[in-house]
Amino acid sequence: MQTTPSGRQGSVRTQQRGQLLRHPGAQPTGFRRIWHNHGLSIVLVALFVASLSGQTIAGWHVYNDEQREHGTPAVALAEYVRTGHFSEATFENWESEFLQMAFYVLLTVWLFQKGSSESKRPGVVELVDLDPRDSPDKDEAPWPVRKGGVVLRLYENSLSIAFALLFALSFASHAWSGRIEYNADQLAHGQPTVTLTEFVTGAQFWFESLQNWQSEFLALVGMVVLSIFLRQRGSPESKPVTAPTWDTGK
Repeated sequence: MQTTPSGRQGSVRTQQRGQLLRHPGAQPTGFRRIWHNHGLSIVLVALFVASLSGQTIAGWHVYNDEQREHGTPAVALAEYVRTGHFSEATFENWESEFLQMAFYVLLTVWLFQKGSSESKRPGVVELVDLDPRDSPDKDEAPWPVRKGGVVLRLYENSLSIAFALLFALSFASHAWSGRIEYNADQLAHGQPTVTLTEFVTGAQFWFESLQNWQSEFLALVGMVVLSIFLRQRGSPESKPVTAPTWDTGK
């Protein structure tokens, strides 16, 4: 149960939001049950694989076009995926996505946007704010909650930690592969190569990173602000269609 400074009125509103309407009839079984319970993840993974495959094939053709322009032989697809051209483009985008999600998870812990479905309600203690150490249901909680101590401390921050680590790995991979691609281009034009430190502190690396970062933060601003005024029936990322404009949360 969530509590609000306004007392019973806030509790009633919370209870109303928590009411669920279930479809009548038998629950699906077999593959239909898997699809019913995990369809979102399945479709997103499929879209990721399809997009990455398309990027790989398109990038392969672009790379070979550039090879022919420089009078060097084209490469096979298997050889292309080991080049800096492919790795840099891939990790450059992953880096910005994981940075976006890491910031989003952390900023929504402390900051609010009145009216947005992406924000907690200002002045309200949400279930996600409650200390798991005081939970009466710890016996049914995941193992880290029952274990307590450092394990629980890591677990209760594990989502932001995971995104931060994924960002760090992608950032490092972007720097490493970006240097390889940059030096290959330098050699093709008879220019000197650079060290990893020189590349990371240079304008090229930060131009590649920041042009992606700004677009990710713009997308977050759009999601937070547009969800104040606009609706998408059926989506958990939207408030109910009948919800008042400045009513915060789902």
